[in-house]
Amino acid sequence: MEKLSAMITGASGGIGQALCRVFQKAGYRVIGSDTVKGAEHCDVFIESDLRELCRSTSYRNVLIEQIRSAAGSHPLQVLINNAALQIVKPTESITPEDWRDTLDVNLVAPFLLAQSLLPDLERARGSVINISSIHATLTKPEFVCYATSKTALSGLTRCMAVDLGARVRINAICPAAVATPMLLAGFQGKEKELTERSNGSPNRKRSQTLRCSLPHKRRVSSPVRRSR
Repeated sequence: MEKLSAMITGASGGIGQALCRVFQKAGYRVIGSDTVKGAEHCDVFIESDLRELCRSTSYRNVLIEQIRSAAGSHPLQVLINNAALQIVKPTESITPEDWRDTLDVNLVAPFLLAQSLLPDLERARGSVINISSIHATLTKPEFVCYATSKTALSGLTRCMAVDLGARVRINAICPAAVATPMLLAGFQGKEKELTERSNGSPNRKRSQTLRCSLPHKRRVSSPVRRSR
């Protein structure tokens, strides 16, 4: 059986490491990327900045070629847009730079990666999985940038699923509170609230993501999956 590749962004984070582990265990060649090293269970790690991906065509072209080179003879079947930037600020403190950084990492980069790797994914009858968030529909104070970007990512998922049809499957998973370093930073000093909202560890999300990546004969796209 031909070994396939999976590309996972945000591979050094809590959910990212869990995803790398389950896809590697499932037999995939795992290509992980993040701004900092530390990802485990990757066959190849690519250090990258998704903000720069959005702002520089030459940087984007180099990164796409790095991904293709890392996949090598193993067709790229799965792209998981897991990387995210979470800025926690009240409305009056949000800057234009906060908006630009958040939207670039959480929305524009997932689109550009899917767009650039579309020929590879289509040849492998592959899929794109966007890790959105419960914040797309149910948020809380000081999450204006993050929640808006995740709402847009879920919308992007639906629109691309319609636009691409049977060519490449596009899905989103919308987890609620998962005990990752990024989430814990957002609940600093609010441990009781975290306990009430948390629905588990990153490991609980990995099997759902793997299921979304598998081919389905009858269903072309199931664009948004909520996990609570």
